[in-house]
Amino acid sequence: MCGITGVVQLRRSRERVDPALLSCMRDTMTHRGPDDDGLYLNERKTVGLGFRRLSIVDLSPAGHQPMSNEDGTVWIVFNGEIYNHRDLRPELERRGHRYRSQSDTETILHAYEEYGLDCLDRLHGMFAFAIWDERKQQLFFARDRLGKKPFYYTTTGDTFRFASEIKAILADPRVRRDVNEEALYHYLSFLVTPAPQTLFAGISKLPAGWAGTLDQKTGKLTTWQYWDAIVQRPEHWRRDYFDEGWLIEQIRRHLSDSVQRRMMSDVPIGVFLSGGIDSSTNVHYFKEFATGPVKTFCVGFEDHQQYNEFEYARLVAKRYGTEHHEILINQHDCAAYLPKMVQSQDEPISDPVNIPLYFVSKLIRDSGVIVAQVGEGSDELFSGYSGYLQIANLYLDRWRYLQQIPALLRQLLYRGGRWWFGRRGTDLGIEYLRRLAHDEPIFWGGAVTFTEWDKARLIDPAFRARLTTRSSLEVIQPYYDAIAQQKPESDFLERMIYVELKLRLAELLLMRVDKITASVSIESRTPFLDHQLVELAMNIPWQMKIKGRTPKYILKKAVEGLIPHEIIYRKKMGFGAPIREWFLKELGETLEETLLTSGIRERGYFDYDHVRELIDRHRSGRGDTSFQLWTLFNLSLWYDHWIAGAR
Repeated sequence: MCGITGVVQLRRSRERVDPALLSCMRDTMTHRGPDDDGLYLNERKTVGLGFRRLSIVDLSPAGHQPMSNEDGTVWIVFNGEIYNHRDLRPELERRGHRYRSQSDTETILHAYEEYGLDCLDRLHGMFAFAIWDERKQQLFFARDRLGKKPFYYTTTGDTFRFASEIKAILADPRVRRDVNEEALYHYLSFLVTPAPQTLFAGISKLPAGWAGTLDQKTGKLTTWQYWDAIVQRPEHWRRDYFDEGWLIEQIRRHLSDSVQRRMMSDVPIGVFLSGGIDSSTNVHYFKEFATGPVKTFCVGFEDHQQYNEFEYARLVAKRYGTEHHEILINQHDCAAYLPKMVQSQDEPISDPVNIPLYFVSKLIRDSGVIVAQVGEGSDELFSGYSGYLQIANLYLDRWRYLQQIPALLRQLLYRGGRWWFGRRGTDLGIEYLRRLAHDEPIFWGGAVTFTEWDKARLIDPAFRARLTTRSSLEVIQPYYDAIAQQKPESDFLERMIYVELKLRLAELLLMRVDKITASVSIESRTPFLDHQLVELAMNIPWQMKIKGRTPKYILKKAVEGLIPHEIIYRKKMGFGAPIREWFLKELGETLEETLLTSGIRERGYFDYDHVRELIDRHRSGRGDTSFQLWTLFNLSLWYDHWIAGAR
């Protein structure tokens, strides 16, 4: 975990990079790298790179960045880990590249020199990096395949800026702060803005699995996708991928290799243990390769113990003899954390899990551990969410047949359904009928807060009139189109998962992990998201992921005999936070005051009579609107801090 930033003045610009400003940009991210810092400016001072280091691999000064090749013509700043860097090194040395360190950063440099832009195909890990090639006068940048590390950028005038966090870009006073209204519309649905947009007008984020180049001479910016989760079926697909024994062997091998790779570290490393199947599997394989005691960490709620999983985490900790650590938090801790949360997120990531994630991350750092393995990605790849099961069954039992009804009848069904569901307050039922009537996919994502039906009542008509977007379907439809075109034989569940990997996983789940863990100076690693395991899982057929009413079937079979049986087959709780309950108490007062007095109200985006209705419905106990309120609450806090507060 490190922080990278940089500035490139295009050839036609008369400006030069200001080292003091570049240092200021870099040092907004001291939390990402408290151990070391560095700057590089080329001779003409038209290019500057900044770096903050969290020392994990090769703790010596030889790992200092920005780092150059042997003759100083190529420079890199890099955030992440390349797990196969030792495997790549011998071949690069045979080809004449001379190493001066044991760091994985240097391997990226030499791989770029040797293979050019194709070096990405050889890198196995999580990364965001930028390479300045003085000979070509070109900047080359990339984000890892699944999107574990962020890369933000903007071009204003003749200046290109990039960074690991938006706050570094905003440290330059010439960067204007305003709301990206198109992104705001989509944020309301997906709890986060979809790449390449951010909630800041003019600032973009590189999508997962994408790379880019900037030609300093011409100013031409080019981005492209170098990897995708659309994996073509191998010749042996029908023979082996329906063979339970073969799949179990493959999953175990990939998980074992993945956890072992992610133990690469010269500093203490531990595991976030919730007591679920994913984190418990991480502990099992971690223990297999650990040379000392395994350190595990868990968080719970003091005032709402029904959310706690301590019992199961302790069972696993006892089974493996781990050095186990726990922390309890309450709504007062939540309220106190909110300002730091807004600062750490940069743009809203409206998942209440950010709260417990922060406190368990802080516990990890306070315990002397710098790297932690987490379980993200397993529920997406192996269909562990109950929502997947419900949608899949709805599709199988009704939806695919209803789609065959003539369009006029579906429109009539929608009109009648609006009245019927409206009387019962079932807004989601109305939304499903709307999608059916308009030939839209039933599944928009595993976490959708405001549907199009909801937004029709929330958004002020004047705001809607000036939007060029008319539906957040335009965000997910290209993903459905891509997999339908490139892999027409893919089943419904695979298409759902593909959409999840492109949006919810990359921009919500992985960014909450990156930003919150980085805020306390630890690095998170995700063994279930090794790209080779992802490629295997994407070809596992529906029938092996969901069998009957059992989600995550093949993963559960794969870990039978490895972790306790009661962990595998207990009811899934999920990592959450008691926002519903907290909004009924003191935090609800903070919520109401913030929503109704926020500066964003002046922008005329929302119908605040409807916002008031959402507040009243929840606080009176007539309905649970906590996630919609949390989404608006995060947005209001963000606006007051980053937009109104900066004026």
